[in-house]
Amino acid sequence: MQYYALSGAERSALVARDGDDAFDLTSANPKVETFSDLARAANITNQGVDDVARGLLDDADSVPADELSDRARRPAVPDEVWAAGVTYHISEQAREAESGMPDVYLDVYEGERPEIFFKATESRTVGPNDAVGIREDSSWDVPEPELGVVLYRGDIVGYTVGNDMSSRSIEGENPLYLPQAKVYDRCCSIGPCITSADAVDDAQNLGMTMTIERDGEILYEESTSTSEMIKSCEELVSYYARHNTVPETAVLLTGTGLVPSDDFTLREGDSVRIEIDDIGILENTVTVV
Repeated sequence: MQYYALSGAERSALVARDGDDAFDLTSANPKVETFSDLARAANITNQGVDDVARGLLDDADSVPADELSDRARRPAVPDEVWAAGVTYHISEQAREAESGMPDVYLDVYEGERPEIFFKATESRTVGPNDAVGIREDSSWDVPEPELGVVLYRGDIVGYTVGNDMSSRSIEGENPLYLPQAKVYDRCCSIGPCITSADAVDDAQNLGMTMTIERDGEILYEESTSTSEMIKSCEELVSYYARHNTVPETAVLLTGTGLVPSDDFTLREGDSVRIEIDDIGILENTVTVV
């Protein structure tokens, strides 16, 4: 199943989509208002999130499936968003090209320990149809399309689409500037939904496409696959959770396999569209923060 968080005039709702049908789980049980509520119930009862959702379907109001895209907001409100870096060869090459210290990125790509870094708080994370940010003090900015692993108490419960917005000019100046290149207002987007872990046959074999438009013109459109990741989702999650008290709900972005050319930088008003098989399409405009 897929899970959408919908905004409404009277209340928010968690909606489960099963094929062409969609159901308002919150109408069946007001205590299930968010994906975290559903994951908590699954954790307590030792079930999968889909099993808990199916137990609510008979009492849930139906929702037109064609309304989901327009009404969708962040499918989860993660306490923390973390990210992995240099997990695809193309991202290792890009980091070497931008940096005055290229060897550090090659060492990570070839090393046993992955790069895991803090990305965003809830307040810095936006959802579909909202604006992602580029820093005013940055001269080279790109989106980074990534598979997002949704975690409940450290366990993988689903997958979403993520956009790890990045300042390549700041990070390239010095690797120690990574937090400023990555963590700022509207630096992260997730959505449009969460596909349950049980509904994804192989997270390491999902097609991914990114399209960037400006004034109606396509400036960038390329595709890749999560099969190009050098480390598995499970391995990345294990390093994230090691000796680290993880929050109830978190998202771990798994690195990017699509990098625009070095002469490209985002501008205010651009549109970024990221699609991952079995999950959906995350669309955001760009603003300066």
